[in-house]
Amino acid sequence: MTSVPDVFDPRQYAAGVPYDAYRVLRDHHPVARQDEHEVLGWPAGPGFWAVTRHTDVVRVLKDSATYSSHIGATQIRDPDPDDLPFIRRMMLNQDPPGHGRLRRLVSRAFTPRRIDRFERVAHERARTLLAHALETARTADGTVDLVGSVTDDYALLNLADLLGVPEADRKLLLHWTQRVIGYQDPDEAGPQVLDGQGRPVNPRSPAMLRDMFDYARQLAAHKRRFPDDDVMTTLAHDAELAESELEMFFFLLTVAGNDTVRSAAPGGLLALAEHPESYERLRTGEAELPAVVDELLRWHPPVLTFRRTAAVDTELAGRHIHAGDKVVVFHASANRDERVFTDPDRLDLSRAPNPHVSFGDGPHVCLGAHFARLQLRVLYREAMRALPVLRPAGPPERLVSNFINGIKSLPTQVT
Repeated sequence: MTSVPDVFDPRQYAAGVPYDAYRVLRDHHPVARQDEHEVLGWPAGPGFWAVTRHTDVVRVLKDSATYSSHIGATQIRDPDPDDLPFIRRMMLNQDPPGHGRLRRLVSRAFTPRRIDRFERVAHERARTLLAHALETARTADGTVDLVGSVTDDYALLNLADLLGVPEADRKLLLHWTQRVIGYQDPDEAGPQVLDGQGRPVNPRSPAMLRDMFDYARQLAAHKRRFPDDDVMTTLAHDAELAESELEMFFFLLTVAGNDTVRSAAPGGLLALAEHPESYERLRTGEAELPAVVDELLRWHPPVLTFRRTAAVDTELAGRHIHAGDKVVVFHASANRDERVFTDPDRLDLSRAPNPHVSFGDGPHVCLGAHFARLQLRVLYREAMRALPVLRPAGPPERLVSNFINGIKSLPTQVT
């Protein structure tokens, strides 16, 4: 019997996504028990089921009656029981019909018309950042860190424009994202905050989010007095939206909205740098950008995992799952499933169809997928114009995380 590889430990992801381990799980243990051991100061948990085949991942994501986002929220680690009611207020951690009501409310602000208006701004921003990266490279032997020079600011400033965050406050968005998303990585999260018993404090707890929520209320009050054409103005004037719901929306849009593109953009550029023949096809117009964006998202999904909790006893891929069990879907594994994708370990910029699950599926499919695709399309278009040469200049530095497929630095030859 083939042994079950560990795909939980966040430290292994700093060396790269464990695709070989995923293949073993898909082939021999498509729904596999994983130990949730103590790591990086975080206490051990009860363990969970890892779901790695595409068909099963989609089934779990679509069936919210069986696999709940609300019961235990959507992170692998169990939240403190005292924090769970607070965490459940977020749209991400709700099930239909409550989830549908909140999604409809925020969708009023997140319209395609408003997002498309940002395309011109995004083009100019990408052009400016890439020009700055080239200038930096000229003084550094033709190499530059594309994360520090381009992609972090590109994602952050686009999101700030959409939300309507004043220029002076925009670095706060990055600070909050690093603290919440990068909590497993000491370089991102900073010193660990401990409670009175010496246990690490969940970055999604009320205590750790107080400064963000205070800012959200202040920004909403400002938008009521000085309205503008942005998401926070629309949310602040929505009479159906309670203040606590507005705070949670600000949290969700700030963190998820920033980190989706912040992770996907350098991942896509790294893939193109590592596949020069594909990059040349892109530059010569042989590959269409919409298909390119989706293939790069399949190749480097920004989110690695999401958790659900079984609401009832059920069966999945022949395994008996009890009510209350944690069920974790592995997006990156589903995107390389040979049962769905032909030659999945080959980067194919013309791949069609491409049913990747990088933006999820079912009722929780990413609300900002249109905005994310627009930003990535613009960035890659400007990159192929500005950078005739795109080659790795050293290994990327990856985020220590079993949740976000992050890249902290991307040394690249761009002359």
